[in-house]
Amino acid sequence: MSAKNVFEARGTAELAARYDEWAASYESDMGDHGGPREATEVLARYAGPDAHVLDAGCGTGLAGELLAARGFRNLEGLDLSPGMLREAAGKGCYAALHQGILGEPLNLPSSSFDAVLVVGVFARVHAPSSSLTELVRISKPGGYIVFTLRPEFYVDSDFKATMTALSEAGSWRHVETTKPFDGRYKEFPGIDLQVWIFETRKT
Repeated sequence: MSAKNVFEARGTAELAARYDEWAASYESDMGDHGGPREATEVLARYAGPDAHVLDAGCGTGLAGELLAARGFRNLEGLDLSPGMLREAAGKGCYAALHQGILGEPLNLPSSSFDAVLVVGVFARVHAPSSSLTELVRISKPGGYIVFTLRPEFYVDSDFKATMTALSEAGSWRHVETTKPFDGRYKEFPGIDLQVWIFETRKT
């Protein structure tokens, strides 16, 4: 299994099955790829160790492990793949793990999280831009949504329109976008990423 294989999946069921198959070797296959380290560094500037954080699309728990090393103690993870969730559970850094699909209604209460982190999930064949509305719903007013996105995907997909619409509706406020950095993907050299940060609406 490889990154190229998951991008050939047709539908969420097939995507989940391919990630299940890949779960055990995912970290060794991917190496030190871009996203988890950069996104957790950004999140730590806006949320403290006591923050209730959802790692949405947590995969094997790479971002959660990095946050735990920074002292974050109230972490939850969500992923569509049971196999990936089993790997994440082995990290021992999540208070709870949930199976769910970004882009569909999440079985999580509204206004639950101080911060939501999404790393490497907003990409072709993966979570759609409509996921953002649900992430706003489960975030506390004044919380933060932090996610990675390829610069060209932001422009060429509907992410730009969705993100702008949420700002215009007052659902969130743009706080920061990092400069592009190397995604360090073995199979896809030359791909850059950025980290976006939004503060959710205050009541």
